[in-house]
Amino acid sequence: MKSLALIAHDGKKPAMLEWAIRHKAFLMTKNLVATGTTGARLESELGLSVSKVLSGPLGGDLQIGALVCTGQIEAVIFLRDPLTPHPHEPDISALTKVCDTYDVPLATNVATADLLVLGLQSER
Repeated sequence: MKSLALIAHDGKKPAMLEWAIRHKAFLMTKNLVATGTTGARLESELGLSVSKVLSGPLGGDLQIGALVCTGQIEAVIFLRDPLTPHPHEPDISALTKVCDTYDVPLATNVATADLLVLGLQSER
């Protein structure tokens, strides 16, 4: 089974947690992979089971990109902070490129993430 990838810039981690709370029942049915800090918070604060890669600043976003390229990811939710990005946070450019190349859905905000969940639920 393919995984759902979750990434959030520091300023969007609270939004990721709020989103995950609303979709917890759905997320519990999925294989989840996340960058280190985001994954750790999803595990500790929501009790979700998450396979963690490196944190974003250490290349976790690139590891998720590699999983996209090898057909292991069904969709990516990358809640990014477009107004106050920090130099240490992952850049979405490379991930956008591989998602577009391999036709993998990518949500960059909560509204699109909500729609992505609806689409994935309808595939069942």
